[in-house]
Amino acid sequence: MEQMEAKQYAPHQQRVVDEYSQLTEKIEKLSWFMDHDIYPTLPGIEKARMLRQYRIMLLYHEVLAERIAAF
Repeated sequence: MEQMEAKQYAPHQQRVVDEYSQLTEKIEKLSWFMDHDIYPTLPGIEKARMLRQYRIMLLYHEVLAERIAAF
């Protein structure tokens, strides 16, 4: 998706591109946390919620990518 940023977008489209970039960063940080830090020591129910959050974020990321590809 690096090519997205080279293109000139309308303001409403640029907001989607920015949101995509911000979400990418959040996904990377959550993924790192789930592979490190205190994640392994968390209660199972909390790990399940975080995994659900991660999966939902990935789906949202995919939708934003599809929207951008359609610009």
